[in-house]
Amino acid sequence: MLDVVLHFAVILVIFLALPLIVGQTEHKVMAHMQSRLGPMYAGGFHGWAQLIADGVKFMQKEDVIPAAADRRVFMIAPGVALVPYLVVLIALPLDDGFVGVDLDVGLFFVLAVMGVGVLGSIMAGWASANKYSVLGGMRAAAQLVAYELPLVLAASSVAMAAGTLSLPGIVEAWQWWWLPWQAIGGVVFFVAGLAELRRPPFDMPIAESEIIMGPMTEYTGMRFALFMLSEYAGIVVVSFLTTVLFLGGWQGPLLPGWLWTLVKVFALAFVVIWVRVTFPRLREDQLQKLAWAGLVPLALLQLAITGVVRVAI
Repeated sequence: MLDVVLHFAVILVIFLALPLIVGQTEHKVMAHMQSRLGPMYAGGFHGWAQLIADGVKFMQKEDVIPAAADRRVFMIAPGVALVPYLVVLIALPLDDGFVGVDLDVGLFFVLAVMGVGVLGSIMAGWASANKYSVLGGMRAAAQLVAYELPLVLAASSVAMAAGTLSLPGIVEAWQWWWLPWQAIGGVVFFVAGLAELRRPPFDMPIAESEIIMGPMTEYTGMRFALFMLSEYAGIVVVSFLTTVLFLGGWQGPLLPGWLWTLVKVFALAFVVIWVRVTFPRLREDQLQKLAWAGLVPLALLQLAITGVVRVAI
């Protein structure tokens, strides 16, 4: 019982700390890539407490609910966007034998719960009584439908290769030669995950130059902060899940297993930031074409390759 409580406590600390670390890292990495300083004053050394200062600022802001909004849906939408990522972390293994809940169908569970988080943006767009928010919510719904399919197909390839839906079981079955074998699926999964998070260049539902902030246009104070936190939590979850499925999780030489997991997660989070700085926003038609004409065929190709190799060995 004590071990279970300890595991859940560690998972909760990870959930609270890693999104803040990723957010602060994004500020500094983007600043250096764009030849500027970024936050430098909050907290002293390199502005390490900038996100904490931002949190204090959000807490002091007025919580405004539009008069025409659906108040109940408007109020719970930020929680719907954030909480699923906490639930997902419970099923992700940090190390061999260190996982909150080891489910036999852990992969199904994680993918299903991740899809719920996107509903928060759809709910916020519909409930805000704002045409820009409604348009952003519709774009978020279309994006979810388009990119959920390649995400699931790519994950299915790994499950087929490992012969199990248990996430720790997939890591235990992983071998170094899976890197080239499952490379197509790994790229498809990671790109589809970024699209579901609506991260640049897949941020058409937000697109501040067109629809202000999309579903978040009418949000202020802590509710807006929860949407921001859910974005960074999503980066952690997508990076974590990609590590577990395609990069061997805790497997690696010399270093402790949990440290290998975190190193891989932060390396992928850095790639997420790098992609944001590098690529311009896609048009809506380009975004849909990438999913249906690009990622879905590649995911099916990966499934075919996996099937052939499994039969051959």
